[in-house]
Amino acid sequence: MGGAGTAMRDNLTINFVNPASYSSLDTNSFIFDFGIDYGLNFISDETSSDLSDDLNFDHLTMGFPVSRRWGVAIGLIPLSNGYYNISESVLEGDPGYDPVTGEYTSFHKGGGGLSGFFIGTGLNISKNISAGANMSVIFGSLRRSNEFDFNDYFYTYQTSTTEKYSLAGIGLDLGLQYEASLKNDYFINIGLSYGLSKHLKSNFETLTYRFNLYSTADTLVYLADDSEKAFIPATLRTGIFIGKKNKWNAGLDYIYTKWSDASLAGSDGYLTDVQSLLAGIEYTPDRFANYGFMRRIDYRAGVHFGGNYLSLEGNPVKEKGVSIGVGIPLRRTYSKVNFFADYTQRSLDGGSIIHKEDYFTFGLSINMFDIWFLKQKYN
Repeated sequence: MGGAGTAMRDNLTINFVNPASYSSLDTNSFIFDFGIDYGLNFISDETSSDLSDDLNFDHLTMGFPVSRRWGVAIGLIPLSNGYYNISESVLEGDPGYDPVTGEYTSFHKGGGGLSGFFIGTGLNISKNISAGANMSVIFGSLRRSNEFDFNDYFYTYQTSTTEKYSLAGIGLDLGLQYEASLKNDYFINIGLSYGLSKHLKSNFETLTYRFNLYSTADTLVYLADDSEKAFIPATLRTGIFIGKKNKWNAGLDYIYTKWSDASLAGSDGYLTDVQSLLAGIEYTPDRFANYGFMRRIDYRAGVHFGGNYLSLEGNPVKEKGVSIGVGIPLRRTYSKVNFFADYTQRSLDGGSIIHKEDYFTFGLSINMFDIWFLKQKYN
């Protein structure tokens, strides 16, 4: 649904975008949700293009009600992925060739990522208003390496630089939702969530060394710094959902993060503020149909527009995309298997850089629903 969900309330879904939604979980229910996704990234500029692919863990969540008006959820979600692997050879006659340097090959690799383990709760504080909070433990590290191998091994040194940036700390997200029931099973929901800014413990290590054909190595630079904390700015999300119960719903979200205030090692001059619009719709022909399997499937579509937090040479990266998906119910249960496909285009046009990425993502999640704490009346 394009990522919209700040105002969404669904008794069969764990919506960790807004913890106030946990109060809508069915009484005596237990929900388990696990997801993965596969991405294809087509990268191009004025002179070259490339293709990469990536298989990622998306989320692992569990949720259950404590009482009729109070729900709890826990889970593990990735916050960033630092993987990349790029190489380039510069030979005589190429645009970047310098006879003083000679021919060489550069290697640029990245790995690691950040994850968040969260526990959250949501409570109905009145007939129409719910509030909730997620507390997250953020941890992980990002690794980068850059190596330059010169073709003239006998008269030159090769140079390699490695970096490791580790982060750890606590995050807190707050949420509110207002739900109003209208005539003929129609409804309107309004949602607000606020991710508080985070000061995270950080450790940045960098090592630069040189080596030659005879395997002798000299350390040129070694630096380890844990004196400064990383700062991640607050994120504001607002949203609205309208629809008809068990039939269709449509939502719109607005997101704002002042990324220019962030303090992260190596990010000076590369971060810019982000505003995004996310919109989506879901339609189910007949959720409780006894016959006609296709009528019980959830059909979804969405769009998203906005910026990316990266800025190169003062020009922000722009982003837009569309998505489609289906939720396939399993027999004699509320459990579902969800599939989605998303196409996102990132573009940068300004300064000396003209760059475009076409990113295709295909995802699968399994939503398992079970009833707990009920005594059997018959064997």
